[in-house]
Amino acid sequence: MSARENAPGADVEAVARLASRLRASIATALVGREAAVDLMLVALLARGHVLVEDLPGTGKTTLCRALAASLSLPFGRIQFTPDLMPADVLGVNVYDPRTQRFEFREGPVFASLVLADEINRATPRAQSALLEAMQEGQVSVDGVTHPLPDPFMVVATQNPIELEGTFPLPEAQLDRFLLRLSLGLPSRDEEAALLERFRARAAPPDVAPVAGPVEVAAARAAVLRVQVAKPAQAYLLDVIAATRGDARLRLGASPRAALALQAASQARAALAGRDYVVPDDVKAVAAAVLAHRIIVDTAASLRGMDAAAAVMDLLHTVPVPVEG
Repeated sequence: MSARENAPGADVEAVARLASRLRASIATALVGREAAVDLMLVALLARGHVLVEDLPGTGKTTLCRALAASLSLPFGRIQFTPDLMPADVLGVNVYDPRTQRFEFREGPVFASLVLADEINRATPRAQSALLEAMQEGQVSVDGVTHPLPDPFMVVATQNPIELEGTFPLPEAQLDRFLLRLSLGLPSRDEEAALLERFRARAAPPDVAPVAGPVEVAAARAAVLRVQVAKPAQAYLLDVIAATRGDARLRLGASPRAALALQAASQARAALAGRDYVVPDDVKAVAAAVLAHRIIVDTAASLRGMDAAAAVMDLLHTVPVPVEG
């Protein structure tokens, strides 16, 4: 082993190299969207789940499939509809007359990367089927607990402008998502590249794996070792406190939000090849981590303020510690 590999920070340098390979692999199927891809990698390394709010046709499913294929992870897709039942998500016990026993048949949630498509189209009962899975990494059916694969990650999607026939996610369920992000529309150059790439192709190309579950586990362990020094921690806590003291917000960030912000900041630092968090890491992930966990006051909302804009505005008011 070389001296460089033994040096402090070698683990996070490996994380940065893994991230570079994953970006290149995902780019073979998804044009642009670098910021969204990085946030997805942050969630993966921080052991979190992602809520993607965007219009149809922006590449949400393509991104999820490409990430799963790049890591050789089993992929599961659940189309959430009003008639979906919890058993359709988790699985069901089926009686086998040959053995005279009930056997558990796993549902689509038993995959490493699960796409919960249009999650807000299902009833709250069906939505809640994912709560234990997302929080505990397991599901309980008829009193028996079944562990889920490791790694396990849920990516849920919803259309932000289509409200008819939908059931909004309650705050308790929104809080289970580490990040909320949007892919957004591509630039003109990106869309031109998209048209050129798929002019003679009916579907995105197969994505070649560049890593596997072992590399994911090692990268996640490296992220846990990323240091959060007192000045960076103080800045993070100041950002959290700012959400609680802002008159424009009816609900500020919870202690769970502070933990999520720290975990996402550690993952972002590791992606950059650093074994320590800086305030820029906190800034880069703050809106994605906090916006779906706070509630804007009605008066501020009527003036056009949304949660993400409120977080970005608060970041301009919180003093950044000077590097020692």
